[in-house]
Amino acid sequence: MHPELFFKLDSPDGGIQRELAPGITTTVFPGEHAMLSVVRFEPHCKGRMHHHPQEQWGICLGGSGTRYQGEEAVEVGRGDFWRTPGGVPHTIESGPDGLVVLDVFAPPRREYEKAGSGFAAADS
Repeated sequence: MHPELFFKLDSPDGGIQRELAPGITTTVFPGEHAMLSVVRFEPHCKGRMHHHPQEQWGICLGGSGTRYQGEEAVEVGRGDFWRTPGGVPHTIESGPDGLVVLDVFAPPRREYEKAGSGFAAADS
C-alpha cells in the first residue's frame, strides 16, 4: 500500500492542518490537478466572505449551515453540494450542531499547501 495515496476522512494523517478562523479548521490533501479540504466548523461559526480564482465544489458531510455565495444565502445540510466558480465571493456559517464540509478545488490552491492560518484568499 502507498500511504501517500490513501487517506481516511476522520484522520489528519497525511494532510496539512490549517485554522481558517476561530472555530473553523481544515485538513488539506493536495494533488497535482485538484485539492481536497475537510473543513470542520464548531456550532455557530462563520467564515469571512472571500474569493479566489480556483473553482470550488463543496459537499456537506454532516451538520447544517447557511452557504453565502454571491448575493444568495442557501440553507445546506448533509448530502447537499454546490459549485462556486472562481472569483465569486462566498462563505459559510454553521448551524447549532456544527458542520463538516468536503471542499474540492481545481486547480489546487497553492497557498494551502503549507500549514498555517487564515483563508489566504485573493481579497485577504
